Amino acid sequence: MANNDRLLVQILLLALLGASLWVLAPFWSALFWAAVLSFASWPVMRVLTRLLGGRQATAAGVLTLVWTLLVAVPLIMLGLNLADHIKDLTGLLKDFQVDGLPPAPTWLVEVPLIGTNLLGFWQTIDQQGAALFATVQPYLGQVGNWLLARSARIGGGMVELALSLVLVFFFYRDGPRLAAFAESLLERLIGDRAEHYLELVAGTVQRVVNGVIGTAAAQAILAWIGFTIAGVPGALILGIMTFGFSLIMVPPLIWGPAVAWLFWQGEVGMGIFLLVWGFFVISGVDNILKPYLISRGGNLPLIVVLLGVFGGILAFGFMGLFLGPTLLAVAYSLLSDWVGAPPGQPVTQQPENRDTAHS
Repeated sequence: MANNDRLLVQILLLALLGASLWVLAPFWSALFWAAVLSFASWPVMRVLTRLLGGRQATAAGVLTLVWTLLVAVPLIMLGLNLADHIKDLTGLLKDFQVDGLPPAPTWLVEVPLIGTNLLGFWQTIDQQGAALFATVQPYLGQVGNWLLARSARIGGGMVELALSLVLVFFFYRDGPRLAAFAESLLERLIGDRAEHYLELVAGTVQRVVNGVIGTAAAQAILAWIGFTIAGVPGALILGIMTFGFSLIMVPPLIWGPAVAWLFWQGEVGMGIFLLVWGFFVISGVDNILKPYLISRGGNLPLIVVLLGVFGGILAFGFMGLFLGPTLLAVAYSLLSDWVGAPPGQPVTQQPENRDTAHS
């Protein structure tokens, strides 16, 4: 009878856990980003708490406000600017439909080998503009629906970002208590190896954060150098914007329009230079520097890191940049412990030298 009661209690606990996860499902992404952000900036939180005389809630509020000013406000301004640009683009297309294309730029005919053909193509589009717009008009509705869907996703992302910034306050305020709870839970599950796996997850996430921020900083510096050499105005501002867009892995959204502007101004040579610089240097450094920074200081093979980064992005989106390496790191460590464990000895009770080897 006692066994039946225990089984019933276990079933009820599992049902309660499943229901709780179901309730939290809409907030997983926001919770994840809040946890990553608070963990990555925890050293700053610790220093700020010490400066405020140990008032952790006050430090959490101040740091959350800082993140709001640094992250949320620029993204909202970017969204408003994109909306204005979409309006300008719509007006430009209407002007093209009524008045045709403007005169071809002088540099177009000077493009080696294909300049004459490009000029003829420009004139053909200008002469047949009305017919061209009539041809593509059935597809404009589909493009509009696609843009509307993307705008809705961007709006949902903004709401999720706002929720993450609210949640990060509670992660800051209750961080030590949450860490102690996670450690005690893991100790109940896997025993003495709980601390090792917590350190493994923490170290992996920290290296991924360092890799993402370090790569974004390197791309920003390289972009600023390229913009300066090419003579693009506002090189410093564009470099700072490259840093922000590198965090979401789309730096071509900054250097791509700069290349188009150079071509439009007739600076063909500098346009080609910036195109090559952007493709091979600014964007190319991401494939080299980020995996190196993520694997640096850890005992994971580089191939595991690469598979974790790129496979995680393909499987989970941008969130997979953190989830992929972390999951593979834990799996690799578990397999290493299992292979190295003597027959009959539980994996969670490895000798002390195994802990040292993996720490």
